[in-house]
Amino acid sequence: MKTCIYCISILFFSFCARAQQSSPFISGFEKTMPSVISGAQRTVWIHIPNSDAGNKNAAAHYPVIYLLDGDANFNSVVSITEFMSNAGLCPPMIVVGILHPARMTDLTFGTDKEMPGIKGQGEKFMRYVEKELMPYIESNYPTASYKIFIGHSVGGLTVVNTLIHHPHLFNAYVSLDGALWWNDQQIVKEAKRNLANTNYKGKTLFMALANRMERGMDTLEVQKDTTEGTELIRSNLEFIKDIFKNKPNQLRFKHAFYENDDHGSVRLIGEYDALRFIFDYYKLKIYNSELDDPGFKLDSLLVTHYNNVSEQIGYSVKPDESLVNNLGYHMLRQKQFNKAEALFKLNITNYPETANCYDGLGDLYLAKGDKEKAIESFKKTLTLKLIPETKEKLEILLKEKQ
Repeated sequence: MKTCIYCISILFFSFCARAQQSSPFISGFEKTMPSVISGAQRTVWIHIPNSDAGNKNAAAHYPVIYLLDGDANFNSVVSITEFMSNAGLCPPMIVVGILHPARMTDLTFGTDKEMPGIKGQGEKFMRYVEKELMPYIESNYPTASYKIFIGHSVGGLTVVNTLIHHPHLFNAYVSLDGALWWNDQQIVKEAKRNLANTNYKGKTLFMALANRMERGMDTLEVQKDTTEGTELIRSNLEFIKDIFKNKPNQLRFKHAFYENDDHGSVRLIGEYDALRFIFDYYKLKIYNSELDDPGFKLDSLLVTHYNNVSEQIGYSVKPDESLVNNLGYHMLRQKQFNKAEALFKLNITNYPETANCYDGLGDLYLAKGDKEKAIESFKKTLTLKLIPETKEKLEILLKEKQ
């Protein structure tokens, strides 16, 4: 049986080494800004990976998660994204947690007979998100083009409403036990038409459903129920049926029912499962047999994998420099020189201004006994960065030439 070493001996080691450094972990920071559309101050919590309170000059660019009910969900989503990115399951991501001074006004649409005192202004709120918040984030922080929208309860209602009426705004949508019952299931009724007439190619939806049923009920029986207590799950199941009726619209879809979770607890597992589904193509797998086979082209595997990732996510993604460097040195220790050389050269192609890439190639040539090429590589390294160990290796080689 093949054994995957990806997280065991190479990449995971490098990630763990980084995680064990003693610098403090900064979950995020708060920004408050005026909103012309809202007519009031709006506050968001922002997490930027690998940054000190939001370094907008960061070299890397990251997908953005826009998260409703930020004060309730920010810490869990940030922790999940940090864990998953460190494990190679997804890219590092910016998280923007939106706070709501009037939650029900922000996250509902029109009125509901059960709550006549609430007049939802969800469309106005989404204009603020599209016209003010998104441009601010994209102008001030290192964003990539890929955007995810996550909401729970009435936040899930807002997520589904946005998918149905404004699908261009986000690439992926996550509804966590969404309150699709609102206003006599108005969004479910509207979706019946839009799902049939809209092309959702390139869009992803994940729905998490909590167990809102009476003891002994199942998801088939509950659809026949008429009591108020099951209205939330019934509205979600009705919406899901319409999604499956309209598969030609190319929406990438998954839902999960969590029998042992209620409306509150479903958020954590739903957030994690949603991101695993959205990025199910992201994880690189390298097997022991592929490492041991001198003829297996690891560089080609990496190129193919990250080309696919780039196509799926919509922008160029390159293999991490430290990953390729570690693989190159692993091949060097195994005396698989051709594979090592291809990996070090791949790194140079992707990161031509990174000194470490040329240093690795120099070590390869030194191991092969090609001292002239080693000298050339070490000299190139030192033009980019003064690395004492490289300088020492070069001086020894030059002295041997005299």
